[in-house]
Amino acid sequence: MKLNQFDTYSGICIIEENFSYSYKDLTTQIQKYSQELVGKIQKGDVICIKSDYSFHCIALLLALAQKACIIVPIVPTTDSEFQNKVSAASVGKIITFNKSFLEFEKQTFSGGTSYENYEIITTQGNCGLVLFSSGTTGTPKVMVHDFTNLIEKFEKPKKTRNLNFLLFLLFDHIGGINTLLNCLNSGAEITIPLNRNPEYILNLIQEKKVQILPTTPTFLNLMLMTENFDKYDLSSLKMITYGTERMPQALLDKVKGKIPHVKFLQTFGTSETGIMKTESKSSTSLFFKIVDPDYEHKIIHGQLYLKSKTQVKGYVNHENNQFKEDGWFATGDLVETDNDGFIKIIGRINNIINVGGQKVLPKEVEDIISTIPEILDVTVYAKKSIITGEMICADIVIKEGLDKDLIKNRIMQKCRSELDKYKVPSKISISNSLTFSSRFKKTK
Repeated sequence: MKLNQFDTYSGICIIEENFSYSYKDLTTQIQKYSQELVGKIQKGDVICIKSDYSFHCIALLLALAQKACIIVPIVPTTDSEFQNKVSAASVGKIITFNKSFLEFEKQTFSGGTSYENYEIITTQGNCGLVLFSSGTTGTPKVMVHDFTNLIEKFEKPKKTRNLNFLLFLLFDHIGGINTLLNCLNSGAEITIPLNRNPEYILNLIQEKKVQILPTTPTFLNLMLMTENFDKYDLSSLKMITYGTERMPQALLDKVKGKIPHVKFLQTFGTSETGIMKTESKSSTSLFFKIVDPDYEHKIIHGQLYLKSKTQVKGYVNHENNQFKEDGWFATGDLVETDNDGFIKIIGRINNIINVGGQKVLPKEVEDIISTIPEILDVTVYAKKSIITGEMICADIVIKEGLDKDLIKNRIMQKCRSELDKYKVPSKISISNSLTFSSRFKKTK
């Protein structure tokens, strides 16, 4: 993708609440910001964009991409998390928006670090993109992509795609960045939500005739749990892509049953390697294939390893045990394969529960419990146990008004009849609401 190709697209580029902007408008705004950045941004500067997606944010991102600097997009959550990320990435300047005007805040950190990976990218005349590992506590892992290479990975299609994408995933998420670049490269329309409340998103799909929704399994469940879900007109939707966490089969079946006309595609990638092209076996299958020529994969002892042309060199401020000397990245994802060469994610290595020496995958227990019709969501995890080292716990979500004791008994009966004794939950907690992060992923 070339940054000067946008003026060749004649249609709408970005749709916000009460405004729409053409690709010509985007080109003009990129040029304005490029001029405004002269004398304020230097080669090699580490620049934080403090914002979520907007027309002006996207224009600034692309204007900065023309400079040999390091871009650090951060969607503010808490002040402490923001400052942790700014400090970890050695940010030199923070840019915020005052309407369409840019405001610059210089940062000075005692003992600030100049990372070698930053310099490698900028000395090549390229722009860097900093992303962080998930988590809101401690020092976040900092990884830097060659943003110029990520952009140029996209080849201009032979014809534009007349599709409306909802840009759901966040600005500082590799999936959000990939969706943005994919849309811009193909001349698609991009609808930007003001918030990510389920009812608001459902109304936005209906009002703006959104066709493609990239999201998470947790958010799909929140949509289904919306009281008036069936009242929204979702006929415009053609495809839902999901990723960032494991999709339960029961949830996929539920949401497909509600909107049978929609195609479902499992996406896959990591912040370290980028997002790759995938192909789902079917809309109701959790098995998928990696069909991206820029990626290699292999499975060792059930764990998925990836190698890509656009992956980071490692963490700039943390041990790089996941990165192997031969270029392979250990994802931490456990997978199984079928006879056709498709793979399915079954869990994370660090989530395996050890009950007295017996290994338990949370998925196996979750899949049994989720077959009970009254269960809206289930999360299985470990807690320390004096007797067995770890014990199995289950957080259950049900509709209000149901008898919790009755549901608990039903769960225990189901688990005892279909699972080995050591896999049966020792503790069950029942609530009427999901717990999730600001990125709409389960917190356990």
